[in-house]
Amino acid sequence: MAKTSSIEKNNRRRRMVDQQAPKRKRLKALAKDRKKTPEERFAAQLKLAEMPRNGSKVRIRNRCEITGRPRGNYRKLRMCRNQLRELASQGRIPGMTKSSW
Repeated sequence: MAKTSSIEKNNRRRRMVDQQAPKRKRLKALAKDRKKTPEERFAAQLKLAEMPRNGSKVRIRNRCEITGRPRGNYRKLRMCRNQLRELASQGRIPGMTKSSW
């Protein structure tokens, strides 16, 4: 089990990314637009740099929703391999069975 503070920090980052996404998208589009003047593009880049770093999507760490484990995660399920195996063995994941031979 990961530290509660690490899990909470990651959750705060997720919320901030959701909150800041439209503004970041607009500023990035402005900064990349070749039709705008260089001054406008540079101003957009400066505003983007002033925004909080935790608002960027790359700052989010993929963690297991159950345990908070940072490694060995399946992105689609947002679950670590250990929990996936455990839940599959118990039959709690529809359509998934543990193979044995």
